[in-house]
Amino acid sequence: MKEGWRWYGSFDRISLSEIAQTGAREIVTALYEIPYGEVWPRETIAKMRQSIELAGFNWPIVESLPIHERIKKGEGDLSTLFSNYRQSMANLAAEGVKVICYNFMPLLDWTRTDLRAPVDGGGTCLRFDAARMAALEVFMLEREGAEADYCDDALERGRVWFRLSDEAKRDRLMASVMAGLPGAYDRYNIKQLKEALKGYEGIDRETLRANYKRFLDEVIPAAEELGLSFAVHPDDPPRDILGLPRIVSTEEDIAWVLSAHESRANGLTLCSGSLGAHPDNDIPAIARRFADKIHFAHLRNVRKFADGSFEEATHLGGDTDMALLVANLLDEEKRRQEEGRADSDIVFRPDHGHEMLDDDRRDTHPGYPLIGRMRGLAELRGLMAGIHHERAKA
Repeated sequence: MKEGWRWYGSFDRISLSEIAQTGAREIVTALYEIPYGEVWPRETIAKMRQSIELAGFNWPIVESLPIHERIKKGEGDLSTLFSNYRQSMANLAAEGVKVICYNFMPLLDWTRTDLRAPVDGGGTCLRFDAARMAALEVFMLEREGAEADYCDDALERGRVWFRLSDEAKRDRLMASVMAGLPGAYDRYNIKQLKEALKGYEGIDRETLRANYKRFLDEVIPAAEELGLSFAVHPDDPPRDILGLPRIVSTEEDIAWVLSAHESRANGLTLCSGSLGAHPDNDIPAIARRFADKIHFAHLRNVRKFADGSFEEATHLGGDTDMALLVANLLDEEKRRQEEGRADSDIVFRPDHGHEMLDDDRRDTHPGYPLIGRMRGLAELRGLMAGIHHERAKA
């Protein structure tokens, strides 16, 4: 498997020369400064590619080419948005990009309530605390029906947190929830979030699925012509939040997505952390079932709690059997090589990581420290070497 590293370009406090020292050689990035819905100019893409290649890296995967909220809502005349999206695809393909990672999460990207939760032995991690999310939804947003989305324990602890919190703590919680939005995109305060949620009124799971299928029908034929692969990123967390449906959260959700438009170009980003936060998901089994359509992998681990909370674990810790998952991905690579597929090598990146040692001095994008991710990459590299060694002896 090829070792990748997510880089936020001009928004990143980590330089390409520092990334080179991790050993990773595949950069995963995007043009984060361009607003949703606008065309990515080829000359801007070319400039990014040149800077990456001059530093000694490849740029095979875009993460992400965002989907405008109007497409997710199926709102109005979408012909210009779809046309712009396909033009961006063409410009990326012309500059050598092979895979587009994207998500179909309504309104928000990945969501956490704590950006620096302490971990045993020192350092911090990302955490989703069900009680704090309940406090946000039930008592800060006052969303109708939100109580039904949380267990009694989380709801009561959320009530206590809200009662004891001050404005500064509530602002920090809101900022943490907004932190998953990449680049320079606007963050919401409570009033703005309430207003944004109104745009999704009446959009249930089936409506969102229909809008998603329309998107696939608009872009996958173009992807086939351009030699591109699409790789949907699962929901993070894999559950409905803010009253919004999440439709890429489980094994059966993935099966629906991949069958909604039959094509090898319609594939999956296998994110072991996002899927691993759902108690019903068996990540190694999901990797086996959809192996042929995995175009990219995010490898990380999470530890789950009974109330629906979860936190980032070390890459080889947590609830997912990472050794079995990696072995399944290596099996798929071998199968593709024997088949003669051009995309036989699966790019992975160490997703997220604990902030450790002097990571906290850099103020990097939450979840994307230098040393914590390098630790994860080293652990995964060692795991893969061990699997190859044992198989060579067999």
